[in-house]
Amino acid sequence: RQQKWKSSVSIQAEMPPCNFVPEKYKSYPYERMQKIREQNVSPSLRLYYKKPLLLHQGHMQWLFDYEGKRYLDLFAGIVTVSVGHCHPKVTMATQKQLARLWHSTNIYMHPSIQEYAEKLTSLLPDPLKVVYLTNSGSEANDLAMFMARLYTRNFDIISFRGAYHGGSPYTLGLTSIGLYKHGVANGFGCSTTMLPDVFRGPWGGSHCRDSPVQTVRKCSCLEGVCQANDQYIEQFKDTLNTSVPKTIAGFIAEPIQGVNGAVQYPRNFLKEAYQLVRERGGICISDEVQTGFGRTGSHFWGFQTHDVVPDIVTLAKGIGNGFPMAAVVTTKEIASSLAQNLHFNTFGGSPLACVVGAAVLDAIEEDGLQKNSEDVGTYMLLELAKLRDKFEIVGDVRGKGLMIGVEMVADKDSRQPLPAEEISQIWEDCKDMGVLIGRGGLYSQTFRIKPPMCITKKDVDFAVEVFHTALQRHAERAA
Repeated sequence: RQQKWKSSVSIQAEMPPCNFVPEKYKSYPYERMQKIREQNVSPSLRLYYKKPLLLHQGHMQWLFDYEGKRYLDLFAGIVTVSVGHCHPKVTMATQKQLARLWHSTNIYMHPSIQEYAEKLTSLLPDPLKVVYLTNSGSEANDLAMFMARLYTRNFDIISFRGAYHGGSPYTLGLTSIGLYKHGVANGFGCSTTMLPDVFRGPWGGSHCRDSPVQTVRKCSCLEGVCQANDQYIEQFKDTLNTSVPKTIAGFIAEPIQGVNGAVQYPRNFLKEAYQLVRERGGICISDEVQTGFGRTGSHFWGFQTHDVVPDIVTLAKGIGNGFPMAAVVTTKEIASSLAQNLHFNTFGGSPLACVVGAAVLDAIEEDGLQKNSEDVGTYMLLELAKLRDKFEIVGDVRGKGLMIGVEMVADKDSRQPLPAEEISQIWEDCKDMGVLIGRGGLYSQTFRIKPPMCITKKDVDFAVEVFHTALQRHAERAA
């Protein structure tokens, strides 16, 4: 019966033009690709969509599949393609370096590691001026935990419920999403605390978060007062008083939660939490793997939107526009705790990675991508908010810059997640109409919109129209 159902809603949106012509696909047929995937690729690497995409080429905000069909990429390889697929400046710099020197490892000096270290740290406030380069976000957070424990000589680290900080055995203790937990011992010395989620949590109102769009929850707070924040801080104090020793190694948080669906905290929460952590001898780690490099628009780093300066910052994903690289940036004192013994990373800070990283920083500046994130992101948030007001199942629209979440609910009063199969249908509809978006949240109930930072308002108009059509089709099915 499902097959025969035909919607009366037709798509009005026209995909913005793109003068890029992809090469002809010349690899194995789709069915053979599927067979190889089943036989030779680990089944833990799950695919999106009922009929998974077979992508062939990318150009800026666009992706092309094996049949030449074009898609607007609103997920950027999970928030990783920061400046655009195959950005010409980054591609050219990489090609030049490929012909010059790939690898020497960091036992020797090569120009690009010093040049990049200087360039990257110049974008961070004092005293965050020392960088250790790694290959992935999990690796960076792993190292940040290690440094926090070495430096403070304490062991316990606190993270938020709903946090994602990596899938390595060490970081799995900080990651607090059940789907990622495996039944092996992990998380020794890691404690989670209540997530100050002003939409889904017990407290929240209509002025709490740093976003152009607030929750639909009512708020009785006076000017300059946030009762939700006070309540969540009490919960944080409760964790400090019950779950950890009187001295701790640290606290790690994403400025906006990524995997959990662009969850934002009350404005002053991190500032107060940082102070409480430092009183206990702990250091504060900002996981900028998804929020860094101008994505939030108003600032280059997510922590700056909270008016704090962390002791350690971890970076990955957008740092290399898809090239595997990551970094831990910290103070001289904290970095020196790692120098008491040997700690080595073969590929971290390779000549190739550093050249890519430097070209990405240049592209962000030259293309005005931080400003674009702010302008286009704010425009998109406000357009999506109109759909929230129109459809009962769109519970919350939130975020900052091009770090956006749209949380789907059964109804606005209960805030219960929309059933998974209904969300999947909307998501599949968007893909069929040429728009790729991510999924997140504890129940996979939140659409994650984190495109390459080069997207335009015309792209937004198209994407919002597609989403609108998918929501109308859902309403018809429900009726």
